[in-house]
Amino acid sequence: MSMATTPTPTSEQHGLTKHTDGGWGLVPIQTRSERFHSTKVDEFPAITGREATWKYTPVARIAELTSSELDGSPYDVSTTETPGVNVSWVGRDDARIGSAGSPEERASANAWTSFEKALVISVTGEDEKEFTLTRAELGQGARGAHTVIEAAPFSRATVILQNTGAAHLTENVEIIVGESAALTVVTVQQWDDDGIHVATHFASVGRDARLKHIAVTLGGDVVRLNPAAHLVGAGADAELLGAYFADAGQHLEQQVYVFHDAPHTRSRVTYKGALQGAGARTVWVGDVLIGPKAVGTDTYEQNRNLVLTDGARADSVPNLEIETGDILGAGHASATGRFDDEQLFYLQSRGITEDEARRLVVRGFLADIVQRIGSPALQERLTDAIEAELTALEPSEAAGAEAASAEAASVEAAGPGKN
Repeated sequence: MSMATTPTPTSEQHGLTKHTDGGWGLVPIQTRSERFHSTKVDEFPAITGREATWKYTPVARIAELTSSELDGSPYDVSTTETPGVNVSWVGRDDARIGSAGSPEERASANAWTSFEKALVISVTGEDEKEFTLTRAELGQGARGAHTVIEAAPFSRATVILQNTGAAHLTENVEIIVGESAALTVVTVQQWDDDGIHVATHFASVGRDARLKHIAVTLGGDVVRLNPAAHLVGAGADAELLGAYFADAGQHLEQQVYVFHDAPHTRSRVTYKGALQGAGARTVWVGDVLIGPKAVGTDTYEQNRNLVLTDGARADSVPNLEIETGDILGAGHASATGRFDDEQLFYLQSRGITEDEARRLVVRGFLADIVQRIGSPALQERLTDAIEAELTALEPSEAAGAEAASAEAASVEAAGPGKN
């Protein structure tokens, strides 16, 4: 007597086929931490602009950084003399390289493949200190670079990365925060008008350590900066802040990722941007993943955008993924809108001109981020730079913005499991 057997179902029967964007699995990656990663550029397919990580980016404008060979040689930097901070160039075989993360996309992998030596900033000592590294002479050639910032256990420091001048640069920055260390990293992008900068910052935050990462972007043609914080130690804390101001034709993009991978960790993400002029474009994508080991997590992310003129566009995409039910709280928020007419009326009714009232509103909007840097001299300089951007706003553009003034369109979500 023969017995019938039930056929084993296959993935094709359910429509699960290999994803066209990758080729590293049978189905699209659903969990943020499971994306394909490699330090070899030839293991990534050519970029089409249809991939999830590139769909907001003007890929044609950065093609030289993703599809061509790069100059990976050491370059000139200027630094402040700061006790407890050491700067050196190291070979690719240094044990610290790769300890904070590895590339998930082609531009990052191209930089990793190309760099000859890595620039290492080592921080030691429990006293508070401030260190500034300035890059101003990178030139017009396509370049790849690698930087490691290492904060020893229990150390305290603010590290400022100041970027000015000409640049066509793709790079990786690894940030290693040792046990109970407190590190602030400020990266300032004030490139020339034709500057192109694509960067990924990988941060590994140890037990009871604190990282404050602040990205301020004002200059450049296309600037795409992606900070990723991996909270690997119990009690780790990360605060990721950003301020940006896009003028006509500028594309400023941030894709932020926080991975809670240990118990009782905390994160706060706050990015604020202003846009003015035809073709001004900003993109903010915020991913927060709470892993199965991250019990007691407390996290919140938000993005706010202020559109000053017609013809500008801001994209804002918050994402929250939770893999454990035992958390303190998790939420996200996003809002994009124009000037509030009532705010302008209030200021003008007290004798303040319309132009000055607009500058006051925007200055106060972005000052919330700038004032958290903790360096009075840098804060003053950035405030002046923002003021210069606002002064460039043409009266006709301001009038158009006021005529089109509308209530901010916002999406708010808070509490476990909402996204």
